[in-house]
Parts: sequence; C-alpha cells; structure tokens
Amino acid sequence: MSEQHYDWVIVGSGFGGSVSAHRLTQKGYKVLVIEKGRRFEPKDFPKTNWDLKRWMWNPAMGLKGIFKMSFLKHMTVLHGVGVGGGSLVYANTLPTPKSAFFKAKSWGHLADWETELAPHYATAKRMLGANPNPMMTTGDHVLKEIAKDIGREDKFHPTEVAVFFGEPNKKVPDPFFDGEGPDRVGCNFCGACMTGCRVGAKNTLDKNYLYLAEKCGAEVRPETEVTAIRPLDDGGYGIETKPTFGKEEASRFTADRVVLAGGVMGTMPLLLQMKEDPAGLPELSDRVGDFVRSNSEALFGVISPDKDVNFSKGVAITSILHTDEHSHIEPVRYGEGSGFFRTLLSVHAPGPTIISRIWGGMLAFMRKPGRWLRALFVKDLAKQSQVLLYMRTIEGTLRMKLGREWRTGYRRGLVTEVDDPSQAPSAFMEEATELAERFADKVNGVPTTLLTETLLGVPSTAHILGGACMGDSAETGVINARHEVFNYPGLYVIDGSAISANPGVNPSLTITTLAERAMSLIPSKQTAPSINPSKKGTVPFTEGLRVG
Repeated sequence: MSEQHYDWVIVGSGFGGSVSAHRLTQKGYKVLVIEKGRRFEPKDFPKTNWDLKRWMWNPAMGLKGIFKMSFLKHMTVLHGVGVGGGSLVYANTLPTPKSAFFKAKSWGHLADWETELAPHYATAKRMLGANPNPMMTTGDHVLKEIAKDIGREDKFHPTEVAVFFGEPNKKVPDPFFDGEGPDRVGCNFCGACMTGCRVGAKNTLDKNYLYLAEKCGAEVRPETEVTAIRPLDDGGYGIETKPTFGKEEASRFTADRVVLAGGVMGTMPLLLQMKEDPAGLPELSDRVGDFVRSNSEALFGVISPDKDVNFSKGVAITSILHTDEHSHIEPVRYGEGSGFFRTLLSVHAPGPTIISRIWGGMLAFMRKPGRWLRALFVKDLAKQSQVLLYMRTIEGTLRMKLGREWRTGYRRGLVTEVDDPSQAPSAFMEEATELAERFADKVNGVPTTLLTETLLGVPSTAHILGGACMGDSAETGVINARHEVFNYPGLYVIDGSAISANPGVNPSLTITTLAERAMSLIPSKQTAPSINPSKKGTVPFTEGLRVG
C-alpha cells in the first residue's frame, strides 16, 4: 500500500472542500483533495438526463455521472458526485437565510452568527460569481400572477445565481478573478444547469475555488474513495482509500489535519463506521448522526398538455415568491429533452395512508381525465412541465445510523429513524399543494410528484443537512464552533453535515460561507503551532482567538 504525507487532506470537493483547499493553499499548506467521483469537462456532461451513464451515479450499474438518488426510509435524497461536488448538479441559487436561522436555539448561543458571517457571505458571493437572473421565463410570469392573486406581489423577485451572463455562447477571458481564472462562456439559457453545464457558463467550483486551489498547488485525486480515517500514535491521521472504479492498489495517506467535506451522504457513513472501529474514531460524540434535517421541501411537476408552451428555457431557477415569513416557492427547470423523471412521476395525492393517496389520485384523474391523458403523454416533458420547489424554515429532524437497509433487509448501510413521527419531515404540506394547484390551473395542467411520495409518503430533498452539528461539548454536538471534531483535534467537518439549523433556502452559499469563516481561523503555515491529536482537549490554531 503506497503512502504519501500532506499537511491537510480534504475528503470531498464540494462547497466546503473546495473553499478549504483554496484557502489552505493560499496559507502555504500542502493539500490533497480526495473525490470519489469523476472530473468533468463541459463536453463530458450528458445532452439530456436520458443519458443515464453520464448523468446518474451508480457505479455498480455502470452509471458514472453527477447525480445520485438515495432512497432512505424517511427521505429520498437527491445529491451530487464529481470534482466540484454538488455544484455540478445544483440549481445555481445563492440565497442568504433569514435572521431566524442564525438565532435558532440549536446553535444560536455559540456565536453571533449573523454579524460574524456577514463579511464571509460577501466573500462567498463574490467568489461564486453571484448575479441576478436577467430573464423572465414562462414560469416566472405565471408565478408572478399567483403572487398578485395572493397579495404578495412585492415578495416576488428574480433569483441571484452563480452563472456568467456574458454574450450567449461567446468565450471571454476570466471575468471574475482578474484573469487568474479560466476562460468563460456566456449563458445561452438552455435550462440544462442540473444535468451539467455543457456551455461553460455555470460557476461550478472547478471554475473558481477549486481551480484557484489547484493553480496554487493543491492536488486533486478523483475516482478515489476514503474507507477509513485513524489517528496516528505520533500525531496526525492516516487516511485509507480505494479506487472508485477498477481493482488498482489501495492507497494510504497521512496528514497533520483532515477536513471531512463529502456532504451528509458521504461524511455520515464514514463517521459512523469510524465510531464503531476501535482503531478508528471511537471517542466521537454520541450525537453523530443526530439532527439530520432538510429544508422541509415539497417537489412538484406541473405538466401542461399545451404543445406551444416551453418551460425549459432559462437558468435552473429564475425567480422566487416568499409566501410568508417561513416559506417560499421557486420555478425549476431541466433543459429540452430531459424527461427522465417521467418514469418516476405519479399523481400528486396527499393523504395519511397509501389507500387514501391512491384513492385521492384516482379521484384527481377522474375529475379531469382528458387533461390527465394529454399531460401524461406529452412529447417533451421538460418543455411542457414546470418543476415547483417549495421550502420552509420549520424544523423536522431525523437520526442516521448504520443498519440493515430498509429496502433490501440485508445490506448494511445508512438508515434513518425518528423518536417522534410528528417531528419527521413531511411529504405533504397544505400550502405547497394549494400553490401547485393554482399554477396547474393557470397553465391548464396537472400537478404530479415522485412515485415515492404517493406510494410511500416519503418526502424528497435536494438539501440534506446535519448529522455532525455544532455544540458546546461532545454531549451536545459533534463539532465545536470552529468546525473541529470534539476529542479529535485537527479533524474538521466542513460541509452540509455541520449545518445546525434549517436555513429554509438552498444551503450552498451558507456552506461556502461557513467554510470561509472556518478557514479564516487557521493561521498561515509559518505561524501554525504543531499539534498532537492524541492529546485530547488541545485547541490548535485558534488559541487566543475569540469565536463569536
């Protein structure tokens, strides 16, 4: 087994990992980023999501793309894979949460988050290339009508997105980093942001943070999966890996310090496995896996049988309507031809039991059979359907652990459980259903949802959060307010797992911001004190710094 040493090893190349890599290389550290997915150039992305080999991730089935669906008992999780992590597949939006997020009792006592994070939000938006969406689409006009109907017209506005809006399809020298970044191409509003931007306009992490990190000396090792992290007797950590594909030799790296940034679906399995391993991380907090949450989303697909309508043009999410202080809804789209979700759609029929939902679906079909038949057989689902994403800040949490997967009953993997079913995320929300039906009526369409929601009552989320939340001790959290793991100095969690309350909006900007803050507390290599992770309770780097 080969072995190399680094100052820092970062597991995952998403928003937390890429920020960490860039800032640490700036500070003079030798950095390795390990990513289990592939590296993609614009030409490597699929033209539509029917090209499953390039779009979807399931190596056992020969699928090596950027998008994965994980089916858990209480939640269906949509997440990204590849060099650049979730930025490859996310919908570009960069909203800042409202004040209630920063003051939530789960973590508000640890720092004055809103004040402390404000400058880091500004930095993150600049680095990610935030721009207001300049184009009103068909779906935006419909949503604006709904805003007027419900007396919330002043709460409707364009989204701020991570996209380069130059001249469509025209390549120009780097417009963001004084020529230090890669050439960019102007957005042509094809709508294919979430299947991978083949134009080169989307500000994915491989075009900003990660690009600059590699330019400064960071090494990125794709198609490599971390299997274990273990403390070394003389300080630091050993990181064991295996190739994602093929049967090449396993590798082992050592590092003074480690950042876990693989997202909830990558970081949680690793931490839970290492807690069970006596030679791994057995002194991890018992809170590992607790307080897993989402943005309390509801996802709909409103299909219109009108052949002249085209919902597919624009960036992935173009506008937002705040329906009250806790909730909002956004129109979402895939590019022309991307109709894969046709295979997973069902009638939207909320209800407490499978019988009530099936009956409700039958009633909905019988009320408008002609419309339903035309809608279900539209030629291009992406052109004739508008995805609606509803989110709210109200909390609902789960616990993750390792166990027998509920679908198969024999393979060991991540499982979810709840203490109080009333606190679990819900697949059905009355206001969300009402808004979807309003939209459908305005376009002579029908509201649909994923089959897992209709049959199983399981909600879907593209924003899985928590599991390694902050606390003031190992009794209350997994990490401290500096993102350092309790009982394991030099080990950090900087990804969605560290989000300790429900932001109620796309969390990508907030993860980026928290990573910026965490890295600002790390001194340059020349001034960093040496540490010995075997000495429990030491406080590396930030000794003498006030947090909060």
